[in-house]
Amino acid sequence: MQPWEDWDHIIKIDPDKTLLDGESVEDIGETGTDAIMVGGTMGMTEEKMARVIEACSGVSVPVYIEPSHAGVVVHDDALAGSLIPVVINAGDISWMTGVHKEWVRLDSGIDWDRTFPEAYIVLNPDSSVGELTSADCDLEPDEVAAYAEVAEQLFGQSIVYIEYSGMLGEPEVVAAASEATESATLFYGGGVHDYESAHEMAQHADTVIVGDLIHDEGIEAVRETVRGVHDAKRQHEAL
Repeated sequence: MQPWEDWDHIIKIDPDKTLLDGESVEDIGETGTDAIMVGGTMGMTEEKMARVIEACSGVSVPVYIEPSHAGVVVHDDALAGSLIPVVINAGDISWMTGVHKEWVRLDSGIDWDRTFPEAYIVLNPDSSVGELTSADCDLEPDEVAAYAEVAEQLFGQSIVYIEYSGMLGEPEVVAAASEATESATLFYGGGVHDYESAHEMAQHADTVIVGDLIHDEGIEAVRETVRGVHDAKRQHEAL
């Protein structure tokens, strides 16, 4: 059993952004979230990544890096592991295998026992990750579901990540991906900004990821998303 199979909520920290004054990474670990991811698309450096990892040393939840390329990978015993995006709807196929090949070629310190892929389906064409990967975001729910099934059944992915990156996605799209997967854990990220949006997406995704909110509105806003996710899960279990 993989640890993320029990995760309902993740906070993603972008090393290129700051937390609100008076708030710390340790505070994030006490929000009720299940894990912390550290990663971003633009403005990333190894130094910025390392600084956040160091700040995470005292948190009470597992911390994973999610590197965008080889140059920002940090090896640290405090990390629970690395989650590696593979953008399966990328127009630029280097984001499916090319950047990963370069990472493996250049990095002799990879701990494969703690390195796990995430099958990303990127759906916001105006996002940094959408533009960077030239992702085909003009997809109907059945196409997203097919990508999710390909990721799980053909490529053996245990994480399928529906990524709207900065905008709240369509619930029917997330629901379609959920119905198409069997054992893979379905992550959802993008635009979750309050109790209601977290509650809505948690009805379809296994795990809801909150990113910009921690930088823009802070700890209490994130606590509300944790509450929304947990309430949705409890209601689902009661059915």
